Amino acid sequence: MAPCDFPDAHPDGPQYSHTIMRTILLSALLAAAAPAHAAAARPVIDTARVAQAAFGNDAPWYRANIPFLDTPDARLNRVYFYRWQLFRSHLRDIGAQGTVFTEFLPEVGWDRKPYSTLNDSAAFPLLEGRWLRDPRPVDSFIDYLYADAGNDRHFSEAIADAAWQRYRVTGDAAPLLRNLRAMRYVYNAWDDHFDPRQGLYWIEPLLDATEYTISSIDASGGKDGFTGGMAFRPTINAFMYANARAIGHIAALAGDAPAARAYADRAQALKTQVQSRLWNDGLQHFTDRHQQDNAFVHYGDFIRGRELAGYLPWYAGLPDDKPGYAQAWAHLLSTQEFQGPFGLRTVGPGYAHYLQQYRYFPDSTRPECQWNGPVWPFQVSQVLTGLANLLDDYHQDTIHRDDYVRLLQDYTRLHFQGDTPDLQEDYDPETGHVIVGDVRSHHYFHSSYVDLVIGGLLGIRPGNDDGSLLVVDPMLPATPDAPGWWPWFAIQDVPWHGHLLTLVFDADGTHYRRGAGLTLFVDGSAAAHADHLSRLETRISNRARPTPSAPIDLATNIRRSGYPTPSSSTSADADALFGAIDGRLWFFPELPKGWSTQGAASRDNWFALDLGKPTRLARAELAFTDDGKAFAAPARYAIQVQVDDQWRDVAAAPSAVAVGNGITTVAWPALEARRVRVRVVDAPGRATRLVELRLY
Repeated sequence: MAPCDFPDAHPDGPQYSHTIMRTILLSALLAAAAPAHAAAARPVIDTARVAQAAFGNDAPWYRANIPFLDTPDARLNRVYFYRWQLFRSHLRDIGAQGTVFTEFLPEVGWDRKPYSTLNDSAAFPLLEGRWLRDPRPVDSFIDYLYADAGNDRHFSEAIADAAWQRYRVTGDAAPLLRNLRAMRYVYNAWDDHFDPRQGLYWIEPLLDATEYTISSIDASGGKDGFTGGMAFRPTINAFMYANARAIGHIAALAGDAPAARAYADRAQALKTQVQSRLWNDGLQHFTDRHQQDNAFVHYGDFIRGRELAGYLPWYAGLPDDKPGYAQAWAHLLSTQEFQGPFGLRTVGPGYAHYLQQYRYFPDSTRPECQWNGPVWPFQVSQVLTGLANLLDDYHQDTIHRDDYVRLLQDYTRLHFQGDTPDLQEDYDPETGHVIVGDVRSHHYFHSSYVDLVIGGLLGIRPGNDDGSLLVVDPMLPATPDAPGWWPWFAIQDVPWHGHLLTLVFDADGTHYRRGAGLTLFVDGSAAAHADHLSRLETRISNRARPTPSAPIDLATNIRRSGYPTPSSSTSADADALFGAIDGRLWFFPELPKGWSTQGAASRDNWFALDLGKPTRLARAELAFTDDGKAFAAPARYAIQVQVDDQWRDVAAAPSAVAVGNGITTVAWPALEARRVRVRVVDAPGRATRLVELRLY
């Protein structure tokens, strides 16, 4: 089927009413991808066709970078590919410094200027990005977080641990080793939040990225809770345990035995104190203790209820393998506690201030962010990571694999607004409705999902510290009579220590025609097999792959001043002009960005850059929007440079036809120019929107 046979194939296309049909077509393409009697080394999934169906004109990036998934669950497939789209959309080019990942697509007042990053969400791109074949974006982000002080301790975080978890998949220690000193510096800086009387870290819930929790609301006497309420929390202490353990491992890789022992000892001491001081026997849960002391709360007292945050110790793999601790997971499934009709509540409904709304946008009665009951993808994904760790590494009978599958399905449903994937900040657990719903909330990157599918649901996990032992242990039901049984699934091109993995399950061998059972392929050759769905293990070597140098985008200006300086034939609006060179790239119609010709008197217009000095240029990448309504790729375009005050077309090979919602690349023999522009002629009846211009 050619792309033109289903014009809304791109997930950002205008015809959202056809989303269900698109997912059916996508599943059909996946199922038909492997011909009968194909050789084992041949791909199971036709990635070119599937990428076109999922991503439209933007397919080349995904085809080159992501593992492709095929399951009988069309909704899970849709969200899996959407989450990769979310990942790409939050990847920001910042010029010579490389790339970073944002949390919000629009700028917000509390992000780190001018990069628009926030450290509370920084672990998620590292966990999701460990499954990306090109290591450069995540490597660059780790460097930014440490070498460039992007981890500014604005919020609590588990970034060093996430970097370590990534190493266990990639086998590449270089980003860790070159940032080890900075990791130690940041970790030690948290001593200003350490209380030696308790042997624990404390934090204000707002700076734990969870304002309006029990500790902060109660510390205000129930009147507020945005600030205040300092507490010894399972969250920050789990993060600090995980980071200490990771730094100890990295120090060992660096050959620094004293530092390795010191951080391992710090992790062990913290583990002991979390279990002895934050485990609440009365509530059978890890809970906060108040660090604040006032008329309403007292230092050292437990808070008066359970919070979803109490599962964060398992996110870090902290608790001992004891049935007593595992009993906490019974609360997760209780409809009287965390299990709401539409997701996991952050606080149970028994709390006196459950879902009480305290905070609103200043100019309206629209509710703002709170953590006294709403469903937050941020914490749902952390808890599911902790549950995967529990099910994989612990011995208990409180919660089971089918619970993980069901909770992941609940989380999957949360991604949709109608038929359209659009993950938001938080949700009402009783109705499923979006709570905040601000413009900033669209397509929010404050959680993980890809990692929960690959490492959790499909069970592709490191079996030892360095990942040289590869374990495959899917969470899925093992027998056809079990609810949620999948008779087949596949994931292809999963990076692991320089190799590419493909995992195929086919109950009777008729779907993929590669034989019956579960088979793990490494670089196209079968490495492990079971006749039914079960645990596989194999040793895998670490194969170094040369990483090409990342080209520097010479058009980017994230500071919105100086050079490159944009101008245009249609507008002097700085937001529009700088929006086309801000290093961001997405095609979501809810969040239009960049320069446009809308309202121009002529169909012939231009967007220009003054680079400040003669600069060697040889290639341009142009991203145009096509929303199926007001905007389309231009009918014609040209890249021009200014020579002797005259604009001249570059001497390029035949230019690619401009595409909407994808990248149009044009190259030419290298030349030097200070001023360059894109001249466009609008398609009839449609304006042009230049989302992003990049020059190399």
